[in-house]
Amino acid sequence: MNKTKKRSDCPISNSLDIWGDKWSLLIIRDLMFAKECTYGDFLKAQERIATNILASRLQSLEENKIIEKLDHPDSKAKVLYRLTKKGVDLMPVLIEIHLWAEKYFPIPDDRKAMLKEVKKDKAGFIKAATKELMG
Repeated sequence: MNKTKKRSDCPISNSLDIWGDKWSLLIIRDLMFAKECTYGDFLKAQERIATNILASRLQSLEENKIIEKLDHPDSKAKVLYRLTKKGVDLMPVLIEIHLWAEKYFPIPDDRKAMLKEVKKDKAGFIKAATKELMG
């Protein structure tokens, strides 16, 4: 059950209550482009999330069925996180954020290559990337 308390009936407000903070979107970004991640993988990200914030965001994203936990194939002490279908459905949102950012910020080369593909066929890119994530 969604434990996020609704502030209004606005769909944007309700969505932002679940995934609208910086850290949640960065976790979703990492899962979208790496497919699966461990707690340690998130800690290694360039943005340097604090452990207490990471634990809180992972719990919230899991409670809201954006991510799910999986057993790690190599270690019983580790957990893999993966986007659910609901999480993967955020792909178009992240693509639009990338396109907006490209207009106003320097973009790393790896992201430029992805954005070039997106611009050729946005719908096709999203469909292929979604299929790969749900693979």
